[in-house]
Amino acid sequence: MPSPSPRQTTGAEAAVILAVDDNDLNLDLLTRRLEREGHVVLQAANGDLALEQLRGAHVDLVLLDIMMPVLDGYQTLAAIKTDAALQHIPVIMITAVNEVESAAVCIERGAEDYICKPFNPVLLRARVNACLERKRLRDSERSHQARVEQQNVLLGGRVDQQLREISAAQLAAIFAMSKLAESRDPETGEHLDRMREYCVILARQLARLPKYRDLITQSFQDNLYAASPLHDIGKVGIPDDILQKPGRLTAEEWKVMRTHSLIGGETLREVDRQYPGNAFIRTGIEIAESHHERWDGTGYPFGLRGEAIPLVARILALADVYDALTSRRCYKEAFGHDRSRDIIAAEEGRHFDPDVVQAFLARETDFIQIRKFFQDPDAAEPS
Repeated sequence: MPSPSPRQTTGAEAAVILAVDDNDLNLDLLTRRLEREGHVVLQAANGDLALEQLRGAHVDLVLLDIMMPVLDGYQTLAAIKTDAALQHIPVIMITAVNEVESAAVCIERGAEDYICKPFNPVLLRARVNACLERKRLRDSERSHQARVEQQNVLLGGRVDQQLREISAAQLAAIFAMSKLAESRDPETGEHLDRMREYCVILARQLARLPKYRDLITQSFQDNLYAASPLHDIGKVGIPDDILQKPGRLTAEEWKVMRTHSLIGGETLREVDRQYPGNAFIRTGIEIAESHHERWDGTGYPFGLRGEAIPLVARILALADVYDALTSRRCYKEAFGHDRSRDIIAAEEGRHFDPDVVQAFLARETDFIQIRKFFQDPDAAEPS
């Protein structure tokens, strides 16, 4: 199974981090990565909004972009370091590669460190943890107590009501099962993280269309993000000699492999029988059972056609295929984005819901950025 992250290993406390950037996608990616490390993340799109948040809430660390409208990084840093109530808060500058000299100027003016974008997850984690540790050493007792109290308030407001219906222990157990399935399949790596992000991007784009506006609510998006890692949970029931076979499967082996959709659906239905009526579990069932259905009715396990396929499964189906195309497999090298995009576009109205394909084409730049951000450690340059 995957090794625990350094934060999990050391038992370090979670922190409240304010991320400041005028690029929505950068903010979203940075938030997901930091939350995965156990942090609570606040967001601001410019320096003026950042100062409002700093003066109204406890914050342990600021990640501050240099180039922003309204109030840029230089001005915001100066305001923080000249305010007696804020100057103890460490600041890490966010900079483009060609702005490193600017970051050095910021360090001379009181910033703790800098990181370049696109973000390297390992460097991001190391620099954030080191910065937080220095702050804890300076003010450990006061910071610890305030952090715990504020975290409880923030989590109470941000966690969706549907997710609160299942205890944290039950959610952790379900996600652990999806990680178990991932660990047995050699074709995964950062797959679960990418899937979450791809699905949310597609859902947000679809929500702009009138036909989906009332359906794709924030709750829908939250449940899709939380449940997407469960799509291949049924692979825990597939024998290793089939799941990890390096070559093509025989007809009989493929028949067994296809049962993972039914196994996954039934596994989650058992949870639903014990804890009925939860939207997160219902979303997981739809995803696990139906993500291999095809728009033209030639998919499995039920041969559903068109809008008879649950929307969450239609969204995940495209995300899953894109990730498979752009990832290295035992039987192929990773395809580049352009080649993968063309394959998906050719399957519009056959494999994929046309609306989902158009949403993908509208947000393909975001897909590229997500792919780079959550890159597999041993990934080669795609062809």
